[in-house]
Amino acid sequence: MELELWWLLVIPLFFALGWLASRIDARHLIRQSSQLPDAYFKGLNFLLNEQPDKAIDAFVDVVKLDPETVELHFALGNLFRRRGETDRAIRVHQSLVSRSDLQPAQREHALFELGQDFLRAGLLDRAEDAFNRLEGSSYAGAALRHRLDLAQMVRDWPRAIELAQRLQRDAGEDLRHLIAHFHCELAQQALAGSAPDRHEQARREIDRALVSGGAHPRPWLLRGEAAFAADDFDAAIDAWSELARISAPHLALTGERWLQAHEHVGRLDAGLLRLEAALAEHPSVDALRAIAQARARRDGAPAAIAWLRESLSRNPSLLGLEQLIELRKAGGETDAAASDIALAGALIQKQAARLSRFVCGQCGFKARRFYWQCPGCNHWDSYPPRRTEALEADGG
Repeated sequence: MELELWWLLVIPLFFALGWLASRIDARHLIRQSSQLPDAYFKGLNFLLNEQPDKAIDAFVDVVKLDPETVELHFALGNLFRRRGETDRAIRVHQSLVSRSDLQPAQREHALFELGQDFLRAGLLDRAEDAFNRLEGSSYAGAALRHRLDLAQMVRDWPRAIELAQRLQRDAGEDLRHLIAHFHCELAQQALAGSAPDRHEQARREIDRALVSGGAHPRPWLLRGEAAFAADDFDAAIDAWSELARISAPHLALTGERWLQAHEHVGRLDAGLLRLEAALAEHPSVDALRAIAQARARRDGAPAAIAWLRESLSRNPSLLGLEQLIELRKAGGETDAAASDIALAGALIQKQAARLSRFVCGQCGFKARRFYWQCPGCNHWDSYPPRRTEALEADGG
């Protein structure tokens, strides 16, 4: 009972204090708002009505009337950048950085915004300089992420590895798969070069990629390609077998070389068996073509055609039909039939080439070849390892 009486006395006191605080806050807000130019409220109204162009004009007027409005400078600069007027955004944020009366936190904020302006404008060197100047600041982590993005944009993979490792250490982010990609990029550069030790360089980078992201399919795919290029077919088969264990769908990306490697070591039957098992679980035009061509070499065109017909009955595919016609042409037909097949083949080949695409799962960007990093949105690992026949996207 005493507790209930105590609460009855205290609760009205709380209400009284709350009412008094609200009165003080209201008076403070009225005083503050009376000091703001009318153009400020016009700008807010335009923003609420989704009229950013008019809002910017109104805020420019406010800044002219009161150059001390730091937060409004930030808002105005960001509006300029969002509209694509990066030159005006740069001028706004540069004017803030050059001011001597700014607090350290405000100067860091202005420098970070300026770096983003430069990045949006494509002035990569100046963007990197702005972000580098934020070392040790409260924006250091965000700036480091932008620096990592910049290193990827200019394909400076050693620098990207260094920055990603710093982010892992300082921010606790798990970037092992990303670092593995960077080592794989260096390995591919080595393989594409002409240095006498290019295969050894590639192997070193692939080993580093495996240490960083051993459960990722790309290092194993690349290790097999490096071994295949060096005519070490047993090593290539071993690497691609591990690839199939980690991610069976990715085996289709190297299906043709997988079967060639098995042919070189006299084990084509085993290679076909493994790739056909992957095809049954993960339909792929690339695997279908590789198997059909290998069967034609081993058993002749008629046997390969029979196998391909059966496969297409289970998984119809215009791209697979193109391969069937190619085998029919190679198998020999009467002159009239050959002419009809050639005409149908040309039409299907043209349509199939238009439809055969890898599609980014992040942004929908379509590409003729497989990418580990999307050229459209720059996301890694966003492409499924199989082509699509996007009839609906082409009005079919």
